[in-house]
Amino acid sequence: MESIMEKPTVDAATAGGGGGGIGRTKSEQLAPPSQSSLSRTPSAETVLSNNADTTATSMSRKSSFARKQRSASVGGGGNNRHIRKSRSAQLKLDMEDLVGSGAALSRASSASLGFSFTFTGFTPPPQYMHSADPATFSDDDSPMDIEAGTRRKKLITEPTLPIYLKFTEVKYRVAGKGSLREILGGISGSASPGEVLALMGPSGSGKTTLLSILGGSPGGGALEGSVSYNDEPYCKSLKRRIGFVTQDDVLFTHLTVKETLTYAALLRLPRTMTRQQKKERAMDIIYELGLERCQDTMIGGSFVRGVSGGERKRVCIGNEILINPSLLFLDEPTSGLDSTTALRIVQLLHDIAEDGKTVITTIHQPSSRLFHKFDKLILLGKGSLLYFGKASEVMPYFQSIGCTPLIAMNPAEFLLDLANGNTNDVSVPSELDDKVHMENHNLENNNSKNDHRPSAQDVHEYLVDAYETRVAFKEKKKLLAPLPISDDLKATITSSKREWGTSWWQQYSILFCRGIKERRHDYLSWMRITQVIATSFILGLLWWHSDPRTLKGLEDQAGLLFFIAVFWGFFPVFTAIFTFPQERAMLNKERAVDMYKLSAYFLARTTSDLPLDLFLPVIFMVIVYFMAGLKATATHFFLSMLTVFLSIIAAQGLGLAIGATLLDIKKATTLASVTVMTFMLAGGFFVKRVPPFISWLRYLSFNYHTYRLLLKVQYHPVPDILTTTAHMDSGATEVAALVAMIIGYRVLAYLSLRRVKTPSS
Repeated sequence: MESIMEKPTVDAATAGGGGGGIGRTKSEQLAPPSQSSLSRTPSAETVLSNNADTTATSMSRKSSFARKQRSASVGGGGNNRHIRKSRSAQLKLDMEDLVGSGAALSRASSASLGFSFTFTGFTPPPQYMHSADPATFSDDDSPMDIEAGTRRKKLITEPTLPIYLKFTEVKYRVAGKGSLREILGGISGSASPGEVLALMGPSGSGKTTLLSILGGSPGGGALEGSVSYNDEPYCKSLKRRIGFVTQDDVLFTHLTVKETLTYAALLRLPRTMTRQQKKERAMDIIYELGLERCQDTMIGGSFVRGVSGGERKRVCIGNEILINPSLLFLDEPTSGLDSTTALRIVQLLHDIAEDGKTVITTIHQPSSRLFHKFDKLILLGKGSLLYFGKASEVMPYFQSIGCTPLIAMNPAEFLLDLANGNTNDVSVPSELDDKVHMENHNLENNNSKNDHRPSAQDVHEYLVDAYETRVAFKEKKKLLAPLPISDDLKATITSSKREWGTSWWQQYSILFCRGIKERRHDYLSWMRITQVIATSFILGLLWWHSDPRTLKGLEDQAGLLFFIAVFWGFFPVFTAIFTFPQERAMLNKERAVDMYKLSAYFLARTTSDLPLDLFLPVIFMVIVYFMAGLKATATHFFLSMLTVFLSIIAAQGLGLAIGATLLDIKKATTLASVTVMTFMLAGGFFVKRVPPFISWLRYLSFNYHTYRLLLKVQYHPVPDILTTTAHMDSGATEVAALVAMIIGYRVLAYLSLRRVKTPSS
């Protein structure tokens, strides 16, 4: 790879002086002489200086940070400060590509980019903690952001429990048309604390499937092979030791960054921490991930403007590292991000791993700078293992089997070409070339050897065989070696005790507050308020001061009462059916990590909707009731309001039951439409003489019971022309029926959710 990169030239005279032994890179040569000298920072000079002692090397990042602060405060205008920092960052990133042994330089580069991470077990030096005006770079909009105030002190938590991950001969098959289709075919590998293992391969090669299996969520296929954690099999107690970041960002749209991480901290962190400590931990994560600038910004979604893609991904990572996991799995964390933001995400993963965590991530096609950040690499092709080992040794390995790039290219691009069977711009091994030539020897047009290119299947078979014969045995032998850990450490992760971060009541209260904050934007949107107010005014004008003393006026008022019963039965049903289908992904994700009990979530979810559901009916009834000329007494008004409330809660229960049973929006909408229409027709207004064999249907209709209650409130006694029965009691029967529906529909919804299996189960 040396031919791809430009080597630095170090002047012996300047190296001996200790002032800076770095040859100028292309970016520095193109800069004016008066500014190029500004881009040379003490951290880079100390790392590459030939005669720098150990103390100076360890203090390089510290001195760079202090000098940048002094230059920012003394150097004059903001433009010069911007030039110095941006050129310093550019120089360090360039030198990181050029210098092979660049661990310290990588840390210096991340410091100049504004990523000063303080994960569990690491305490920042006093210079970082008490500086008056620390300068950092923000995420997307501006390359420089001056952070006001001082650096927050790190909240001390328990040290990370090291977990060594091993997997041997992992095979996975799913049911196809008439047979089992193989997704993974004998994958072996390992990952240790402090390492970042990357799973690479083209689309459909099995990266996400392998990641899910290693994370304890194999799915419904046939799994073979062994996966061990500290030489122990997977158990449910490992849930609190594992963090899993999915490819799709599953977050609440209307919560801010701070609220998202705070609620996660309150629910997931152990009971030994106080509520204030949990909130401080959430703020620590916000500062560690560089999210302080957007902490009060909504997450956003398809129709709501929110944070950027890189910030969303860091929020997802923050949700998982809150609990100080030993294993962190990420499914394509850089997808959809630009190269600079992707580099910051991978640098973040590198810093997380340095804290003693084991990080495994899938990656599709990283840039060359991202590729060199990985410690280990697994290359997959069509579900087979093409390479496992150190990422720094992958190019020499493929060169040893005769596959080398003919032009300068990104190593990741070269590897994906091979995994896809594409040999353009890649040298073909002589063994493979001879095999292809012999196969084509009897063709009608027998061309020369150079005119034949091997097929993708031939390349795949050659790479699989090459790995099996050259590397596989040695790697499998390493996996059989015992781990250097004690039996007590093994017993720690196999504890069968299930631990909840909070009590049931605390879970309920936290979820109740979160539910109100999330859904208030939908329930109290200006469109919905306008819809209800407009409908109420139209009804008030159409039934303006109706007179029940005449037969026509009585029938008109009865029509209004039936419309109120139907409207506030229809409206809540089609609001509630979307509840569980839309939150299915979030519910599965949070239940998989034992964030809360299902009963606490269900009760909080249903009760948090009540204050929002009952706000608009009050406005509706105040407008319609007095415009239409209904009985203007406090008793009749509040009894009518109570009747509408019972109808709303019962209808909401029906919508929850339908949505929880089907968990599919299209199916739920279709079933709800048929059900609501049937209940409306059986409500006692359109048909008063129902055939006996179907008359039982009216008693299942909340419209029927609501309409009868409204009639009893307004008229005493109820005129025979408006009733379907000869005798009407005081309304206790209708109230009891509505209460039974409120409870029964919700019990059905809860039981339907109980049968839904989480990914981990």
